[in-house]
Amino acid sequence: MKTYNDLASDGGSNIVEQVVSQQQKLRARMDKIKHKVCLMSGKGGVGKSSMTANVAACLAERGHKVGILDADLNGPSVAKLLGVSNDTKLKVDDDGVHPGEGFLGIKIMSMDMLLPSADSPVMWTDDQSASAVWVSTMESTALQELLRDTIWGELDYLLIDMPPGSDRIDNIRDLMPELAGVVEITIPSPISQHIVSKSITKNSKLKVPVIGLVENMATYVCPHCNEEGALFEGQSVEALAKAKGIPFLGRVPFDSRISKESEQRKLFFSEHRDSTTGKALNTIVDGIEKFIKSK
Repeated sequence: MKTYNDLASDGGSNIVEQVVSQQQKLRARMDKIKHKVCLMSGKGGVGKSSMTANVAACLAERGHKVGILDADLNGPSVAKLLGVSNDTKLKVDDDGVHPGEGFLGIKIMSMDMLLPSADSPVMWTDDQSASAVWVSTMESTALQELLRDTIWGELDYLLIDMPPGSDRIDNIRDLMPELAGVVEITIPSPISQHIVSKSITKNSKLKVPVIGLVENMATYVCPHCNEEGALFEGQSVEALAKAKGIPFLGRVPFDSRISKESEQRKLFFSEHRDSTTGKALNTIVDGIEKFIKSK
């Protein structure tokens, strides 16, 4: 049996030209974006998407042009957080797909915007026997298409909201080797710290720049009196950052208003920037910008 490498030609499919053309198109898109930053965690449920949305709001309020790629293909949520509904009609022309526009003009592309209804699941195949490798390949292809075919335009920051787990960073690094870095997010619980520690180790081995570690839901803030109380038990996240030799970007208290859609249709940061949590988010963005300016 012959392998692909044994074939004398591509049989007239022009596969090489197609691949080169796609790579050039992706490169042309990415070259217009100054800084690409992943927000990730080895574990789900740490508030990563809310963090991404509010970091984007803070950057936008500082005068930056910002976009978000929701790379959590199977559990997309950023579009809803940014106020882009599932029934938003995306404009498509010969150059590609125009992204949705959320609060503060933040550009957004998410699988959620490509599904027929808000409760439609992402189904990669109807074949229940499809292998995990096949599904993973389809996910990688979809991620590449979202980056390549979206007309991002000129941006100062593209934030990539990563899915749980550390394996997807391989795909992102292949697609954008110029990645500015990743922000690792954890909560104080021992399990979350254990898993994010593995993610940090992997990124270090892959030589992916780690911008810093964020302790989300560090405490609970009463929205009425601003008093803080313990939310999770766990060891110091700052100590973990020190042990790993990466910057500690700060602690972000949990505020119940961060998950509520305001009547003014604003993100939490824009509406409560002077709150304890709002100020903490501002400090996180200070750390991200300081890291990028140092490079």
